[in-house]
Amino acid sequence: MIALLSTRTWLSKEQIRRAVPQYEDCATTEAFDRMFERDKEELRELGVPLVTGSASAWFDDEQGYRVDRDAYALPEVSFTAAELAVLSLAARVWAQASLAGPAARALTKLRALGVEVDEQSLIGVEPRVRTAEPAFEPLYAAARDRQRVTFTYRTAGRGDGGGRVAKRTVQPWQVTSWHGHWYLVGHDLDRDAPRVFRLSRVEGAVRRSGPAGAYEVPDDIDGRAMIACVAAGARDGEPRTARVRLAGGAAGQLRLRAGVPAAAAGDDVEAEVVFTDVEELAATVAAAAPHAVALAPDDLREAVVRRLRGVVDAHPVARA
Repeated sequence: MIALLSTRTWLSKEQIRRAVPQYEDCATTEAFDRMFERDKEELRELGVPLVTGSASAWFDDEQGYRVDRDAYALPEVSFTAAELAVLSLAARVWAQASLAGPAARALTKLRALGVEVDEQSLIGVEPRVRTAEPAFEPLYAAARDRQRVTFTYRTAGRGDGGGRVAKRTVQPWQVTSWHGHWYLVGHDLDRDAPRVFRLSRVEGAVRRSGPAGAYEVPDDIDGRAMIACVAAGARDGEPRTARVRLAGGAAGQLRLRAGVPAAAAGDDVEAEVVFTDVEELAATVAAAAPHAVALAPDDLREAVVRRLRGVVDAHPVARA
């Protein structure tokens, strides 16, 4: 859209491909053609007057594209002070998360339209949305594009490294946060039923397949209600206690969670941490390595080791 609006001449298909970074990432011409046709259709469905023609009076074999500016023109964009405050706050929510880029670009577009975004009225209000799970971004994009995904999923459970591992093929419906954790709600094609998946249990890469817009999301889906129902019956929902060794002056999040006194902030300690989800605690301990070491229970240790081995395997050059 920005590429088409940035010029008053016709842009050829190849020029558009070079101008849009996502198109340059396409491995083949066929992949680009599919994405390009999908995006053209989506623009037209949104009411964007995309027109075709040629800049040459003699040859019309190379078709070009542009947006009819007169038909697309909007009245002057304006917002109330309260609306600007909400827009600014929304961008700050995602400032340290996976959607930081789109949030920043949204504010940039507003400023390009001459809108001064309110950055000051909500000083002291600093919400944050944590999206540290690697699966968040690809699953969010797949749910947005209504495209099927395949991933490896580790079920809840004690022992055997935290549960069974299996491949899942899913039509994503929603990516939703509930009680500080992110979940995917979708239709499990292998089981032919709606299912809920916790993002922290997705292992390895998320692979998208099939065309975008291949299915419809049911109108009556309440993702948070489905997640709450599953969580109420989860096998790992009962509180448990873990023992972790924490190095002095480090692992502040785990120290706070364990209730380690501030006076002992510089000391090496063995602390007890109450948890309900072994995968969530394992992710926190692994992130604090080597300053945090899981001592017990065994399934927590195995989950931490699995994560650390994954880091080593993903960085063979650094390991060498």
